[in-house]
Order: sequence, then structure tokens, then C-alpha cells
Amino acid sequence: MHKAARTIKAVLTPLAYLASRWTPSPRTVRRAALAALLMSVAIVVTGGAVRLTGSGLGCDTWPKCTDDSLIVTQEQGFHGAVEFGNRMLTYVLCAAVGWGIVTARSATPWRRSLTRLGWLQFFIVMGNAVLGGITVLTGLNPYSVAGHFLLATSLITVTTITWQRTGEGDAAPRPRVPGPVRKLAWALLATTLALIAAGTVVTGSGPHAGDSSEIKRMPFDWAATAHVHAISAWLVCALAVAMWLVLRVVDAPVDTRARARDLLLVLLAQGAVGYVQYFTHVPEVLVAAHMLGSCLVWIAALRVALSLRERPAAQADIPAQGDPQLSSV
Repeated sequence: MHKAARTIKAVLTPLAYLASRWTPSPRTVRRAALAALLMSVAIVVTGGAVRLTGSGLGCDTWPKCTDDSLIVTQEQGFHGAVEFGNRMLTYVLCAAVGWGIVTARSATPWRRSLTRLGWLQFFIVMGNAVLGGITVLTGLNPYSVAGHFLLATSLITVTTITWQRTGEGDAAPRPRVPGPVRKLAWALLATTLALIAAGTVVTGSGPHAGDSSEIKRMPFDWAATAHVHAISAWLVCALAVAMWLVLRVVDAPVDTRARARDLLLVLLAQGAVGYVQYFTHVPEVLVAAHMLGSCLVWIAALRVALSLRERPAAQADIPAQGDPQLSSV
């Protein structure tokens, strides 16, 4: 007698096993993506609070808080608690990102693009955690501090795109406005990113070093860098006004024009905070508000650019909004 051939059963990964037993609703997936976006903004604001309270070296080393303790000690006082609290918030951010990955993988149908975006968020968080450790080990080097903020901005970029994609299909993107308008959007994004980068130079050469000890600063005149930053802001405002006007001229979809309007409002508020903080000798509260505003400006600019195209669901015959001729532009 011949023995029956053994069959090899496929081994499911934990995510695949969970997906086989639970299917989240599209609303759950979208809320998970929004949670990751909100946490990516929160980690920037709390990181700013660490610097503004002079708690940047509240924990003496990394990844431990001291050479002998993984957590903050009583001797480290308020500054240690603030720095350690910000480190712990990274775990909350990881949980939000992880929840986004789980819901994206468990959704039906499985959209691999959302799962990949979720994993990209995770690797950015891990990379920024390492960069944060390098920042502590180098005594709050202003260049690593700037890189830490810019990498956090890249996380906001990916979480914003992920949130947008949860409300779209996986078909190839189709334009909703003519080509020159999309090029203007790219120029707006590039200028906004330059504005944010200039802001890190202002911070790196400014008075809030992040600790009461002698901290190295960028070798630039703070007033001069602030003026360059202001000029960049005015250029972004000019491009945002141009975008708002052009969208009205080409009769862009209502939601796109609304996003352009929102960008203008956020820019005006951010500019007002920036000028007030400059003339009042950069008080900590206004600096924190300006950091939050930086995140909101970038999100608003991204949402304008993302609204210039659409991705209908592949299985649904959804006509493009706007002029059907635009797909050939």
C-alpha cells in the first residue's frame, strides 16, 4: 500500500490570521488613518514642548533615561519627566500606526497600497526615534534637531496621504484640473517645504536651545534668518493666493477650492503668530503655536495638491469630476 502524500498547509502571518477572522468597516480604516495623522502632529508639538521647557537633556542618555535606569528617576525632576514623557508618547504613536496597519490589512478587499503606506509610517517612526537618540547623545546638536523635525514632517506627509487614500479607490489617478494648475501645486508644495526648512534654521540659531546648559547653535544671525523665513512665507502666501484664484478661473471642483481657501486661512493665522512671536521676543507659548501651525500649513498644502486628482474605485464606473478632456492634458 502506498501512503497518502502529506500536504503542506500554508502558515498564516499574524496579520493574515487576524484578517481571516475580522473585517473592519471602511469608516474604521479611515479613522485609524486619521488617528495616525493626529498622533504624528501631536508628537511634533510635544517634542517642541520638550525643547521650549529646556528639557531636551532631561534624560541623560539614550535609549535609557540614565546610565543606570531605563525610566526617569526622581533626581531628574521636572525636565526628566517631560523628556521621558515625550519618549513614552512615541509608543502611543507606534500603537496608532500599528492600528492603521492592522485595519488596512484586515479590510476587504485587501488594499496593499494602504498596508505599504502603513509600514512606511512605521519605519519613519523608528528612524526618527534613532535620530532622536542621536540628538540626545550629541548634546542637542542643532543640525540633528532640525533633521528630527524634518523627518517628523515626512511622517506627517505619509499619514496625510494615507488618510486621503482611505477615501479613494486603487485605480490610476485621473486629473481634475489642467496640467498648468498641477504644476502650480508642485511649486506651492516645494516652496512650502523650503519655508519649513528655513524655519528649522531660525530655530537652530534662535534662543530656545532645548536645555539650560551651553548648547551649540547654528552659526547664523538669528534676525537675518528670521527675515529670510518671512520672505519665504510671503512667497508661499502669494502662490496660495494664485492657486485659489486659478482654481476659480478653471472652475475646479468645489472641494478643491475649499481646500485652497483653508490653506489661505491657515497661512494667515500662521503668519500672524510668526510676526507676533518675533516682535515679542519669541515667548514659548507662541513658539509652540507656531510649530503646530507649521504642521497644519503643510497638511493643508498637501490636501490641496491631493485634491487635484482622483482615484475612483477600480470596480466602479465613477466618472471623473470636472472636464472629461482633462485626462489627456
